[in-house]
Amino acid sequence: MFGPHAFDALLERLSMAAGRDLDVDEDVYRSEGLTGHRNRAIAHLLRASNVLAEPVESALDLYFRLCSIRVTAVDLASIAATLANTGRNPVTGKTVFDMLAVRDTISVMFSCGMYDYSGNWICDVGVAAKSGVGGGIVGAVNRQLGIGAFSPRLDKKGNSVRGVRALRRMSDELGLHAFEFHNTGSSFFDGLMD
Repeated sequence: MFGPHAFDALLERLSMAAGRDLDVDEDVYRSEGLTGHRNRAIAHLLRASNVLAEPVESALDLYFRLCSIRVTAVDLASIAATLANTGRNPVTGKTVFDMLAVRDTISVMFSCGMYDYSGNWICDVGVAAKSGVGGGIVGAVNRQLGIGAFSPRLDKKGNSVRGVRALRRMSDELGLHAFEFHNTGSSFFDGLMD
């Protein structure tokens, strides 16, 4: 069961990862509550299947508040860098997330963080990422770097058009794809060259 301070605890963690105090855009929060019919339907389906133990409305309220946190591209990059750095903010040095939580979060980002483009994303870009309908994308390359992108124009799958293009280009040019062994930084590539 979510405690009464669940949102405050999560906001505090995300603020620590961003390296600054974050807050909620109250207009976006109200809009989410008024228009989140698909999320409401999914929550009821999960509750009916005994996957969601929480009361639907309290779970949705927490979700809608989390979706309404104001962030910049720099905040996204810092949060991603904290995830990539096994839960420790690389600038402040503070441990923000437990390593098991980081592992699970990056796994979910990698497998389904880009909505209906997730399968193609894994092949095309190969970076654990999560997009948001506001036009942000957060990407974490395990133990290497965090990426934050923001551009509000969305494609048909609900992802930032320019953000997808930028991360794809970065992945190609910097060899960030998780399964790219031609990357000169890859130990597999070094073994092929011997």
